[in-house]
Amino acid sequence: MAEPKTKYDRQLRIWGEQGQAALEKASICLLNCGPTGSETLKNLVLGGIGSITVVDGSKVENGDVGNNFMVSESSLGQPKAKCVCAYLQELNDAVKAKFIEEHPVTLIETNPSFFSQFTLVVATQLVEDSMVKLDCICRNANVMLIFARSYGLSGFVRTSVKEHTVIESKPDHFLDDLRLNNPWPELKRFTENIDFDTSDPVAHKHIPYILILVKMAEDWAKAHNGRLPSTRDEKREFKELLKAKTIAPDEDNYKEAIEASFKVFAPRGISSNLKRILDDPCSEVESGSSDFWVMVAALKEFIANEGGGETPLEGSIPDMTSSTELYVNLQKLYQAKAEADFLVVEKRVRDILKKVGRDSFSIPKAAIKSFCKNARKLTVCRFKFIEEELNSPLLPEMQKYLTDEEYSVAVGFYILLRAVDRFSANYNTFPGQFDGAMDEDISRLKTTAVSLLSDLGCNGSTLTEDLINEMCRYGAAELHAVAAYIGGVASQEVIKLITRQFVPMTGTFIFNGIDHKSQLLSL
Repeated sequence: MAEPKTKYDRQLRIWGEQGQAALEKASICLLNCGPTGSETLKNLVLGGIGSITVVDGSKVENGDVGNNFMVSESSLGQPKAKCVCAYLQELNDAVKAKFIEEHPVTLIETNPSFFSQFTLVVATQLVEDSMVKLDCICRNANVMLIFARSYGLSGFVRTSVKEHTVIESKPDHFLDDLRLNNPWPELKRFTENIDFDTSDPVAHKHIPYILILVKMAEDWAKAHNGRLPSTRDEKREFKELLKAKTIAPDEDNYKEAIEASFKVFAPRGISSNLKRILDDPCSEVESGSSDFWVMVAALKEFIANEGGGETPLEGSIPDMTSSTELYVNLQKLYQAKAEADFLVVEKRVRDILKKVGRDSFSIPKAAIKSFCKNARKLTVCRFKFIEEELNSPLLPEMQKYLTDEEYSVAVGFYILLRAVDRFSANYNTFPGQFDGAMDEDISRLKTTAVSLLSDLGCNGSTLTEDLINEMCRYGAAELHAVAAYIGGVASQEVIKLITRQFVPMTGTFIFNGIDHKSQLLSL
C-alpha cells in the first residue's frame, strides 16, 4: 500500500486534505450494481471513499459478463452484489466493502430505516415509483441521494438533498478581492508613500499595478465628485490616463494596470447571490442551526459593522511585475487585513454560538478561516422533491424545452425515460424487450408519452417518431460505454456533495448519446 498522500496525490491537489478526509469518512450505499452502478462506485473506490455497501438481489447472467467489467464468466450464477463487491475491493483495499443480497425495491418497501446509516445513497436503474419513495426516506433521514440511470444511448443523473451549502465553490472565473476602488486605511497610506512621478525608470516600472490602480481610482474619484468610471467613454478615458503615465514602452506594470483596470470598475460591496444568502430565513440562527448558517449570521454582522458593506478580505494577491520589496510588503499588508477581519468574524461566531446555547468553540478555527476566505463565493443549493418535479414540473420551462431546437431531444429523452416506466407498470415489460412485438410497443410507447405530456399540462405536444422508435430499439439495455459516462458524472456529483467543494448540478442532467450532448433541465 502506498502512503495516502502519494496514492491520492492528484486529487489532493484538487480538493485538498480536508476534502479527502471527508471522502474517507463517508459511507456510500449503492442500489443495483449493473454497469451504471459499478462504474459509479469504481470511481469512488479509487478515490478513497470510506466504505461501500452494495445492494442487489440478482444473480450474474451472460448479459452481465458482456457489459460489466466487475464480473467475469466465473461469476455466472453467483450473487451479483457479492461479485461486484469483491472486484471493487481489489481496486483499493483501504476501502471497507460489504454487500447485501436483496432487491433494492424490496428494501425500500420493507426496511426504510436501513438507509439512515449512510452518508449518501446512489440509486441506479430505479423506476419512478421507487424513486419517489426513496427520496422521501432519504430526506426524512437527512441522507444525500443521487439517482443515475442509463437506458440505451440515453441516461440521466439527478441529485436530491434538502439543502446543500458550499463554502469552497471554486468558480472557474472570479474577480480578485483587491479593493482597488475601496481601499482600507493601511492600503491608502501605503499607496500615498509611493512616488509615482519618480524619474528613476527602474523604480517607475517596478511599482505594482495594484498601487497604480488604487492611486488612479482615487485621483479619478476626486475629479468626478467621488464617482468611478461607469460609461464606456469614461472607462476608455481612464485607460488613456494610465497610458499617459508611462515613461517608457517596456513598462509591463502599466500594461498590467491597463489590462486589470476592469477590476476598478467592479461595483463595491456584496453580490446579489451573497445578499440572498444573508437574507435567507436560515440566517436567523438557533441552537439547531448548522455551522454554515452560524457563520453566515456572523458574516452578516461583520458586513453591517466592521466590514463597512464588504466581506472579510481574502488576503491573497496575484503575481505581477514589481520589485521584490514592494511585492512582499504589499502581500503582508493584504494578509494582515485578512487576518484582522478573520479575528473579528471568529469572535462574532463564538459569541453567536454562546448566545444560542452551544459550545462557543464547536466550530473549528480552520473552518471559520476557510469561510472568511471564501465568503464572496458561498453557495446554497436546494433541490425539489422528486415527486414534486415528476407531478408538477415548471410548465413554462417544459414548454420552452419542447419547442427549443437546442433542447428538444434532451427533453424528449426526459419524457421517454419516464414513459418507459409507465409502460413497464402497465405491461410488465419495457418497450422492445421481446422480439416480434416492436411495432406494437412503438405504438404503445407513443400513446404513453402523449398521455404523460398531457398529464404534465403540455396538451398537443408530441415527440418525434424517430426518438420513440429509438427508445423501443434500446429494449432497456445498459450499454457499457453509456453506463461508464453516466457513472462518471454521478461519481463526480457524489464527490461534490461529500467534500462540499464545487457546486453540484441543481437540475436533471440528461445525456443524449445520439448527438453526444449533455444538458441540464431545470424543471
